[in-house]
Amino acid sequence: MAEDFEQWRESVSTAFVPLDAVSTGSSLFEGGLRSSTLGALQLSEVAGCEVDVRRTRATIKRADPGLVKVGLQVTGHGVVTQRDRQAVLAPGDFAVYDTSEPYDLHFGGAFSMFVVMLPRDTLRIGSQELSTVTARRFHGSQGVGASVSPFLAGLRKNLVENDLPVTPMFADAVLELLCAALDEEAPRRTAGSTLLVEAESLIEAHLGDPTLSTASLAGRLHVSTRYLQRLFESDGRTVAGWIRSRRLDRCHRDLGDSRLLSESIGAIAARHGLVDSSSFSKQFKDTYGMSPRAYRATRAS
Repeated sequence: MAEDFEQWRESVSTAFVPLDAVSTGSSLFEGGLRSSTLGALQLSEVAGCEVDVRRTRATIKRADPGLVKVGLQVTGHGVVTQRDRQAVLAPGDFAVYDTSEPYDLHFGGAFSMFVVMLPRDTLRIGSQELSTVTARRFHGSQGVGASVSPFLAGLRKNLVENDLPVTPMFADAVLELLCAALDEEAPRRTAGSTLLVEAESLIEAHLGDPTLSTASLAGRLHVSTRYLQRLFESDGRTVAGWIRSRRLDRCHRDLGDSRLLSESIGAIAARHGLVDSSSFSKQFKDTYGMSPRAYRATRAS
């Protein structure tokens, strides 16, 4: 639905994160926004003309939910600026930007952009690696972009036609593809970051083991717990916190899967290593804002 500039500015700031927007055109502004969700992902198509959008330190202070955006240029041209880097996007190109840091978007004419917004902690690459790939142009016809861009375009088509897949496994596939693209673009890893990726892979493989801990993981990797903790701390995390986050994410996915309604909440939690039901319920509510039972009810309705 067409919106004037004030409506559009309010819509994008509400749908995404708090933003400042300035219309730079001399003619009447017309824009629009459509959004939906796919698991932990928010999918949106935003259209407009001659506008600058800014995520400033002031708007970050208003709300910083820890999100990452992937913007695919659909029509027109756009410029994404973050960390003193600038990605000039033509249709089919995409760029990644982090809402926890200031960024600018510039559109000099009519445009539309498809945006995938996801929680930072679901993107299984480190903060340092992420910082090296933000505001870089992924060419829609070259390298890894040639594989990812058509996939994003297909996802956008699903959004427009109101035909998004309902299975949480599809959202996982989107995440895996985006992680692979960013990993391909990131600089070569050091020995420490390679070990960090190995640790994350082991965590993914053993989430169902309730004895998985910092100490047991360090033992599998043949390093000290102190060294392992330092690796995660360099990326702004703790080992135990990451294990808990990944377990909760798996539970969140399964509780939203209509095919698993016959399984009890306790069985789903236990399958992912969370055997204390009261502790699980509290952690889930603290993370997602509602109890596991309430969340499952919203997905089933």
